Amino acid sequence: MKSRMRGKRASRRASPERTGDGILIRHCHGIEEFEACVRVERAVWKSSDIDVVPIPLFVVASETGGQVIGAFHGADLVGFTLAIAGWRARKPLLHSHMTAVLERYRDRRIGRRLKLYQREDALARGISLVEWTFDPLVTKNAYFNFMRLGAIARRYLPNAYGITTSPLHGSLPTDRLVAEWHLRSDRVRRVLAGKQVSALPSKKAVRITIPSNLERQRSSDPAPALQTQSEVRAQFLKWLEKGYAATGVQPREGGMDYILEPGSPT
Repeated sequence: MKSRMRGKRASRRASPERTGDGILIRHCHGIEEFEACVRVERAVWKSSDIDVVPIPLFVVASETGGQVIGAFHGADLVGFTLAIAGWRARKPLLHSHMTAVLERYRDRRIGRRLKLYQREDALARGISLVEWTFDPLVTKNAYFNFMRLGAIARRYLPNAYGITTSPLHGSLPTDRLVAEWHLRSDRVRRVLAGKQVSALPSKKAVRITIPSNLERQRSSDPAPALQTQSEVRAQFLKWLEKGYAATGVQPREGGMDYILEPGSPT
């Protein structure tokens, strides 16, 4: 019975995907591969033990309908995505808690391939929504989420995880936008097909500007960065409460603008 159940579960999952550069994207299995995920996590976030997502959570995610997806170069794990099964509005979803790629393997589209595999696997199991949180001050991630994946954001979580020990967070509150990735939406299909989100937002759209030097500033001079974060937080909370949604980003001199539009786009 146990082996038959495993076979049924595997049939509902996406098949491994290998690309020309030798990177294999597939589900992770077993304690050794989950340990490798934690090693990548430590290398990327450099957090103290109190903030490290432990091996048992990877096990739980894998065994309860979530995902532990790895990017392998040969036998070495070089990146992963961890997602937890959830439920919203009477429908299943995946909450993608972590995605990480080792520094020497970045800028090789591995992060995007992990997300595309995540989408394929979710759709194969009848799941049409994936969510994750991201720092609104990190403009590179915002561009990736909105312009490369087609996500939107309608929720803002002030200091979602508390002050962490990761130097990536610069001792600032961990404010987060919640990305919604509606996997079957026209927006997502267009973006994944290489068609850009409209560069001409509606006349009712508003903009929230993120300075380009903010990521460096919060490490070298955190007080002004904290002030900027507070101002950005106030703007997001104001407009999201009014029913606006962040639908894209646009570069500008000295920074980047979030584009927020009224209504409930997906």
